[in-house]
Amino acid sequence: MAGGRGSGAYAGRMVRDETPPSQGRIRGASLGLPAQGPGSVASFSTRAVAFVVDAVVAALVAALVVQGIPENWSLLAFGLITVVSLVLVGRTPGMAALGLQLAHPRQGERVAVWRAVVRTALLMLLVPALVVDGDARGLHDRLTSTAVIRTR
Repeated sequence: MAGGRGSGAYAGRMVRDETPPSQGRIRGASLGLPAQGPGSVASFSTRAVAFVVDAVVAALVAALVVQGIPENWSLLAFGLITVVSLVLVGRTPGMAALGLQLAHPRQGERVAVWRAVVRTALLMLLVPALVVDGDARGLHDRLTSTAVIRTR
């Protein structure tokens, strides 16, 4: 059974790519965005911190409204704050604090209400935000043709 199944002979013949495709790719290149600086796709860690800031703001607002522990009210507050701020100014409070902006296909126009609602609903599920493509966009951004970019 030399060279057959279970002999381990194939393991020595595997070839490793010198540069894996994901390593040589510039985030945002397929979107026409710069590799770094203003207008480039924001890193996952920066977007995650912005999300945490937004969650804390929503919890504080909900706590003020319900006069105590917000429980599920903070999720409603998060959704409302996110949708309204994305439609009005194109960024959430957390994004603004970290120098981020939501970009969409029609530059210079406000984010459409449907994009903000769908993106926020998917973001609230968390899993779509963790599934990222080669341009470092979460599934919620990919489905709404948006990207979170740096403004500074």
